[in-house]
Amino acid sequence: MQDIVQDALDNAEAEQRDMDATAADDFGDPRIVIVGCGGAGNNTINRLYNIGVDGADTVAINTDKQHLKMIEADTKILVGKSLTQGLGAGGDPEMGERATEMAQGTIKEVLGDADLVFVTAGMGGGTGTGAAPVVSKIAKEQGAIVVGMVSTPFNVERARTVKAEEGLEKLRNEADSIIVLDNNRLLDYVPNLPIGKAFSVMDQIIAETVKGISETITQPSLINLDYADMTSIMNQGGVAVMLVGETQDKNKTEEVVRDAMNHPLLDVDYRGASGGLVHITGGPDLTLKEAEGIAANITERLEASANVIWGARIQENYKNKVRVMAIMTGVQSAQVLGPSTQKQADKSRQQMHDIDDQSFDASQNVPADNASSFGTQSDGGRDEVEEQNNGLDVIR
Repeated sequence: MQDIVQDALDNAEAEQRDMDATAADDFGDPRIVIVGCGGAGNNTINRLYNIGVDGADTVAINTDKQHLKMIEADTKILVGKSLTQGLGAGGDPEMGERATEMAQGTIKEVLGDADLVFVTAGMGGGTGTGAAPVVSKIAKEQGAIVVGMVSTPFNVERARTVKAEEGLEKLRNEADSIIVLDNNRLLDYVPNLPIGKAFSVMDQIIAETVKGISETITQPSLINLDYADMTSIMNQGGVAVMLVGETQDKNKTEEVVRDAMNHPLLDVDYRGASGGLVHITGGPDLTLKEAEGIAANITERLEASANVIWGARIQENYKNKVRVMAIMTGVQSAQVLGPSTQKQADKSRQQMHDIDDQSFDASQNVPADNASSFGTQSDGGRDEVEEQNNGLDVIR
């Protein structure tokens, strides 16, 4: 028996060398495209481009020309020039939606024959909220699996919270699954960090998750997860939740799962999930028993009927360290925003409804000689531009 084990170990080294040698052959590899919409989405794309994602293309879409100039991506698309003059959507999701719809032809060309499309954005603003559902619809119509990765605003941003909920509902109807991250969690996790660095923490989580899922599919693994696995899980639809855990504790099985289930930035309710994708990354010291134990520990927390697929990957730089990433799909939760943010959205909507009930007529404050021109400012208060301008700048 010992001879069999030794032969297996010797052969494993040779097989790994062969696997590494053929990893560059992209025959049959799925095409993955990561699209960032609006300011927050563009920031995530910039981070992804700089940390590098093997086997995926990055695309940044924005109505703000100045912000887009600062972003690094494989492809950058400025949309809605005739609507916004490159100055942004002014926090108006309808403007962001219209601008993106004008660019449908270009977006179709850029997405091409993509198999898996990630759409990342910050909900509650103009471009990201309006563009993300449009991009998702285009990608879906071209046959791709579409996963939305979005963040929601702080509770104090009342109007933005209502816009975020409305945008999420539209995105939910277009994407196969959406993963929602709540910016309010930053107040508990990194309350004393400078605001720029605090937001970069959320960007990093989104970036690492997208990178992790992408490379799980495109890179060889010890226990492999492929595009078909991703499709079967993401086709469950609805809301998805994300779990991320990491530990260097010797009791890896329990520690890494506990860390994932209690991540301070990922306050999620995964009960009722109909599907799960679990990927474990460890160093050469990761044993089969430990990997299986981690997957089993997570699986046991889900419904018995849940379809769970797991894989494991060995990386040299993970010595004495284990990381688990899990995506739970088909979560049947009406509160997409999370309990606290949903409560704020409901409160803000009621306040806005109360204002509408007062029947305030803004036109009473407009001078008579301006009344006829008041309704002609259709592009966010900007002068209309001739129709031959298609509103596009594509930078590759």
